[in-house]
Amino acid sequence: MTPFNIAEGISKKNKKPELLAPAGDLTRLKVAIAYGADAVYIGGKTLSMRAKAKNFRPAEMEEGILYAHSRGKKVYVAANICAHNDDFKNLTDYLKFLESVNADAVLISDPGVFMLAKEIIPETKLHISTQANVTNYASAEFWRNLGAARVVLARELSLGEILEISEKVLDIEIETFVHGAMCMAYSGRCLISNYLNARDANCGECSQPCRFVYTPSELSLTEEKSGESLSLLEDERGTFIFNSKDLNMISHIPDLIKAGIGSFKIEGRMKTEYYTGAVTKAYRMAIDDYFTDPALYAEKIPYYRNELKKVGSRGYTTGFFFGKMTACDHDYSGENQITSQDFLAIVEGSDKETGFCNIEQRNKFQKGDRVEILKARGENYVHTITEMHDENGAEINSAPHPKQKIKLKIDGERYDMLRKVAPIETPRTCSK
Repeated sequence: MTPFNIAEGISKKNKKPELLAPAGDLTRLKVAIAYGADAVYIGGKTLSMRAKAKNFRPAEMEEGILYAHSRGKKVYVAANICAHNDDFKNLTDYLKFLESVNADAVLISDPGVFMLAKEIIPETKLHISTQANVTNYASAEFWRNLGAARVVLARELSLGEILEISEKVLDIEIETFVHGAMCMAYSGRCLISNYLNARDANCGECSQPCRFVYTPSELSLTEEKSGESLSLLEDERGTFIFNSKDLNMISHIPDLIKAGIGSFKIEGRMKTEYYTGAVTKAYRMAIDDYFTDPALYAEKIPYYRNELKKVGSRGYTTGFFFGKMTACDHDYSGENQITSQDFLAIVEGSDKETGFCNIEQRNKFQKGDRVEILKARGENYVHTITEMHDENGAEINSAPHPKQKIKLKIDGERYDMLRKVAPIETPRTCSK
């Protein structure tokens, strides 16, 4: 792989990168923007690589784009499946709709879809999805020459390789995933889901078989040339040899910038509004702190990392950015949602006169609990619940019901969130 030297860089290195957050529905779009995203990426009910997400109906998409634009933010719409013939039947109308609602860009991986989009919506920017497997500067130049405004590079690239692409193809934007789930297949192109469950990962219906438990046996997988063997016998629960840890590059913001990456993409259209808000805020703070003072950013790295430990994950890795992934970058344990704090509730509104906030519950909490208020804007703080009321004003002692409407006297604004206060878990270590 091409070596990478942090002391080097290109002309793009001083430009503040875009922070691009996932939005699986209208609520998460608004949460992402509240917590500091510069842009969000969404999908419609068809042609999107996350068919199992709620996604956006046409009216919701229009509302979401208007909401974002009114706040100076952008919305990119994914139409990035590996299309079959039937997918082209309504594609022209769909592309015209995206143009009519002023989508800032359309994400595409299929060359046929790309060429049709160029013809139908020539004024709309086209971004090349990671599903297109752009792993070299020649591919990036190919898409640039066809008219693409941006390439979302494959996850399998090192920083050195990205730097080389940035240096050789200067007039195309570079976007890269910096946080979230990793796929064991090359840039997400996987056939296992289709084979096992008749759900085509390349058409947005992946059942994530890489997260499944596989029955223990005495078998092993051996790579012929290296002789490296992976045992399928894990423990009494099964084996998880396909299960990658999640990507986390918050400690390496300067490296990403100096490699010429102009858009930092967070994975997670299937994740909760809590994930969207907490991860977006952590990266927003890290980017802003770095551009305010690199020394401040370096000093606060433990804080950013601690914030991301409070979000469900499979453990964290830096992926391929610093070289090939190893056994330590995979989670063989099956403990696939490590977290030290649980999402309890989201603020739907506040009454400044009474000091009460209207809250929608997500997990049970009660009087006497110490909770942390995750602020969309401003510093988080810890609060002990001493008073709770139901939506009719009657005093209650706990909130045990899913999505229960309650009133709490806290310093909160819409989209602030409540989470449990708990000690940070000691990270697992890898001996390999």
